[in-house]
Amino acid sequence: MKKIKVLVVDDSAFMRKLIVEFLTEDSRLEVVGSARNGKDAISKIQSLQPDVVTLDVEMPVMNGLEALEEIMNDCPTPVVMLSSTTKEGAENTLMAMQNGAFDFIAKPSGAISLDLYKVKQEIIDKVVAASRANVHKLQKNAGEIQRNLSVCNKYSKIEPEVSVASSYIVRDRAYRSKKIVLIGTSTGGPRALQTVLTNLPQSINAPILVVQHMPPGFTKSLAERLDSLCHIHVKEAEDGELIQKGTAYIAPGGFHLKVRKIGTGLAIVLEQSEPRNGHRPSVDVMFESVANELIDFTKTTVIMTGMGSDGANGLIELKRKGQVNAIAESQETSIVFGMPKAAIATHLIDTVKNVENIAKTIVKYCES
Repeated sequence: MKKIKVLVVDDSAFMRKLIVEFLTEDSRLEVVGSARNGKDAISKIQSLQPDVVTLDVEMPVMNGLEALEEIMNDCPTPVVMLSSTTKEGAENTLMAMQNGAFDFIAKPSGAISLDLYKVKQEIIDKVVAASRANVHKLQKNAGEIQRNLSVCNKYSKIEPEVSVASSYIVRDRAYRSKKIVLIGTSTGGPRALQTVLTNLPQSINAPILVVQHMPPGFTKSLAERLDSLCHIHVKEAEDGELIQKGTAYIAPGGFHLKVRKIGTGLAIVLEQSEPRNGHRPSVDVMFESVANELIDFTKTTVIMTGMGSDGANGLIELKRKGQVNAIAESQETSIVFGMPKAAIATHLIDTVKNVENIAKTIVKYCES
C-alpha cells in the first residue's frame, strides 16, 4: 500500500521532532520532510509534493495563515493546522479553517507542548483523513466563503429589544411555534456552519442548537465570528440560559449540550458526563436530550460534514419519539462524508442537500 507522504512545519525543533516521531509510528504514514517556517514550507511542498502538511499557526518569517494562503493558491495540499488555545490562537485557527485548512489540532499546553502525546492519536487520525480529502473542494470552499463575506458585511444586525431574562412574555413569544432546529457537524464544520447560518433570516421561527466538535477555547471565538456575520444572533451556550428563537447556541468545547423545560420555556443544560463517540460535546447526546424533553416540538435536524457517525443514533431516537424533518449534507459538498453518510444509512433522512441549499430547506421546514 502506498504510504501517505507528510511534511511537518513548526518553528520549534522540539515540536517538529515530536510530531515526526508520532507520525512515523504509523505504518500508513511517511514523513518526507520538515520545515521551520511558512516560507521554507512552500519551497519544500513544491519539491517534495507531500499528500498532507501539518502546519503550525504561529511562526516567524511567514506564519501559518500566510503560508496557508500561498499553499492553497499555488500548490493546493490538504493542511492540518496546529494551534495554541489562546484567544488569538483560536481566532487565527478559525481564519485558517475558512481559508482552506482541512482541520486543526489544539496543542495541549501552548506553543511548545511537552504533553503533545495527549493528542498523538488525533494528529495521526486527522492526517490520514486529510489525505483522503478533495483538496480542490477545500480550495473552492475557501474562495466561496471569502466572496460570501463581502455580501454578509453589507448588512448590519438589528439587536433584539428583549434581553435574555426570565420573562414569561419572552418564553411565550419564543415557544408558541413549538419548533427547534438542531445542527451537528465536525471536520469542515466551521465553513459549513458559516454557509448555513449566514443564510438564515433573523425572523426564523425557531431557536437553533449547534454541536460542532471542537476542544475548549475555540467555540467562543467561533460563535463571536459567526455572530458578526449573521442576521440571527449566534453565541456560545451558557448553562441555565433561556432559549429564544432567532438565536443559535453553540455547545462549548468540553461540555455536552442538553435542554430542560422551565414553565413554558426552555433552558440550556451544560454537563460533563463521559464523552460519546469520543466527543464532548456530542451530537447524539444533544439529539437524545431533545427527543426526551421536547416530544411535542417539531424538530428540524441537520447533520453535516464530519468524521465518524455521531448523530446517527440520536436521529433514530428523535424519529422514534416525535415529529422530525431530517437533512443531511450531500457528499458533493461535505469535506468528510462520514457523519452525513452514517445518518443517511439509518434511512431516516428526509432530504440530502448541498450545503448552500441547507438554510433554505431549514426555513421551509420551520414555516410549514
